[in-house]
Amino acid sequence: MPTRTTGHFTCADWKERALVSDGTSPGLAHASVTNGFTGGIDAPGTTCAYTIAYRADKTGAFTGMELLAGRLDGREGAFVVEERGSFTADGTVHCAFDVVPGSGTGDLTGLRGSGRFTARHGETSVPYTFDYELDSGTAPASPAER
Repeated sequence: MPTRTTGHFTCADWKERALVSDGTSPGLAHASVTNGFTGGIDAPGTTCAYTIAYRADKTGAFTGMELLAGRLDGREGAFVVEERGSFTADGTVHCAFDVVPGSGTGDLTGLRGSGRFTARHGETSVPYTFDYELDSGTAPASPAER
């Protein structure tokens, strides 16, 4: 049965580069992003890369990969999530993410899971939920269980 953990993240840095610079629509861009996670996921400086498609009506969609290194409910390690989402004209972002199979390291070896967040324009702290499982027998016990 999956474990649910929650917390918040903040965007520490966002660098975006247009891939089409002639102002036509749809537009395409790459963004390099650094986020800081607190709560169940404690990862102070993630590494994230997005590809973003912008439509003429100020809406769009994105995909990305994010490396989270730190702790998950006290277990130390790193893992990568694949993110997919969309955004509305008012700046609301809806995103779902899944752990990339086999990407967990350290105490997070064997990690599987998925999560989501909704970010509203102007929010500095975005709540997330993450449901996960660790393959039994492959991940060491958390520090509290040792």
